[in-house]
Amino acid sequence: MNNQSDKNTEVVKLAYKAFNEADISTLADLFDDNCSWHSPGKNPFSGVYTGKGSVFSLFGHYGGDTGGTFKADLKHVLKCDHNKVVGFHHVTAMRKKKMLDVWCCIYFELNDGKITNGKEYFYDLYAWDEFWS
Repeated sequence: MNNQSDKNTEVVKLAYKAFNEADISTLADLFDDNCSWHSPGKNPFSGVYTGKGSVFSLFGHYGGDTGGTFKADLKHVLKCDHNKVVGFHHVTAMRKKKMLDVWCCIYFELNDGKITNGKEYFYDLYAWDEFWS
């Protein structure tokens, strides 16, 4: 892999850390203004989010609707090529006496060191949907 792949991997690692710490300032530095985010399933948050404000609003729901218990524990980062990275993580959260405990990966696209696109993929999409229902 090239140096850009290594830099992009570091961006993704920093983004996970900032997300888990609710560090919006750092996230704002790491995401492109015109980024998009794809959240799968059949739940109130499923869909495509476009623009930093919209994406960060979704992230705010993940944290806010779980009383700050939502955590994405990064386990592995896979460098795909110079502008694509996959993060594998374990998600836990509590909400309305429900426990979320699922594995997920996010397919990231980056440009000039900024995240431009993220697509979430869940090992157990039914559990993800049930948690948010």
